[in-house]
Amino acid sequence: MKRHAELIPFLDRLAKTREFAAVVPVSARTGRNLPELLRVVAETLPEGPATYPEDQLTDKDERFFAAEMLREKLFQTLGEELPYRCEVVIDSFKEEGRLRRIEASILVERDSQKAIVLGAKGERLKAMATAARKDLERLFDGKVYLGVWIKVRRAWTDDARVLRQLGYE
Repeated sequence: MKRHAELIPFLDRLAKTREFAAVVPVSARTGRNLPELLRVVAETLPEGPATYPEDQLTDKDERFFAAEMLREKLFQTLGEELPYRCEVVIDSFKEEGRLRRIEASILVERDSQKAIVLGAKGERLKAMATAARKDLERLFDGKVYLGVWIKVRRAWTDDARVLRQLGYE
């Protein structure tokens, strides 16, 4: 709310739309009333059984983390040059003893975007892949082979089938 005077009438109108356990206005700018909101939420939410076992840190698999590590390196390396329409896809992920063999593709829509990601003589891609591999080795506590290719797939962001395959609904 831009003006504090409008807040009370707005909250009154809101309260008439349904029954709320509580209404706690919070300032996103200052964090005012945030402790009160957390207190109300903690008191109001029912306690239930754990969704995951106590020793399970996440519901994501290793393929997800491999893609995220490479995606992170794309952002860090390319910064503002990062093509808006690029995606990291894990093509294969195999465990061979203590070695994880990961094949990944970076999808872009144009040859000019491929050149940006690749860099002069492939140096950018090599640096990104090496940094991601080192992070993955620390995460997985073992050796990682990471093969990364850049694929130009024109208008992939407009293809509903491709978006579904990538997990976008």
